[in-house]
This record gives sequence, C-alpha cells and structure tokens, in this order.
Amino acid sequence: MEVTLDLLLASRDERWQHQQELLRQNPDLTLVCLTVVMPGKVKRDNRSLIVAMSAVDAIREEFDSQVVSFEERDLPTGFEAYMLCSADLLDAKRRVCQIEETHPLGRLFDLDVIRTDGTPVSRTELGMAGRKCILCDNEARYCMRNHTHSQEELQAHITNLIDNYVHRV
Repeated sequence: MEVTLDLLLASRDERWQHQQELLRQNPDLTLVCLTVVMPGKVKRDNRSLIVAMSAVDAIREEFDSQVVSFEERDLPTGFEAYMLCSADLLDAKRRVCQIEETHPLGRLFDLDVIRTDGTPVSRTELGMAGRKCILCDNEARYCMRNHTHSQEELQAHITNLIDNYVHRV
C-alpha cells in the first residue's frame, strides 16, 4: 500500500502523542522508539517487516533484563515499537547507536531515545557524527535534503542489504 504525505504526517503526530503518553505514565523509565528506514511511498511490506523484526530482536537482546515493557505496532505507515527500560538515557542512546552501526541491517533501523520533553537524544550529545548516507559517505541529512540519490538506487541497495541478510541467517 502506498502511503500519502498526509498519512505519514498524521502517523508522525500520532507517534509523538503516544510517546508523550508513555513518558507521562512512566517518568522514571527510558523510552526507546523504533521505526524502519524505508524510502519511498511503500512503508510496510515483507522487506520492512524483516528489518523491523531484526531490530526488535537486537534491542530486546541488548537491553534484556532492563526491558520493562515492549509494544509493537504494525501499521500501513510502517512498523513502530516502543520499549520502556531502566537504562540511563545517555547509556541507552550509546547502545542503540552501536546497534545501528554494527547490525547488518542497522542502517535501516531508526532507534530514538526520547527525553521526557519529547525530544530525541542526538548523536552529537555523545560526541558522535550524524548518520552516514546508506549509499555514500555524506551525512544522511545532506543526501536526503539534496535528493542526491534516486529512489531506484536506494530501493536496489536496500533490497540487496535485506537479501544478503536473509541468506546469512
């Protein structure tokens, strides 16, 4: 199913509202929010679910006994997961960055650690550089803003990453 910009924006607003509710109900816990990086108009398909389930496994394994609750949402606008854990905010951010950088599909994971005011902890707060583009050495934001790569290039690369991962496991 192709997703319109209006649906994506509504989904982002709903995700923010849900994060606020979780934080309001659990002020002493750290919230990690998972979404899947899937450029294009189709945000939920078999490929995105492979990525999502791999991310879920990776963060559950990493945080293990610190996980207090874990909620998954399989939506037409993309898979989302919300983990509340007892880890320190900055430690949680360090750990999710490590997952994003070392997991074979990690570049397709968007793992945010959310502050009580609703803002995500940035990589720069930990002295880390911004995320690299999936195709080149530029910062991802630069390539997204300038449309450096075509949708076809991005989709082909993502399909290749997922295929290689599936054949390995």
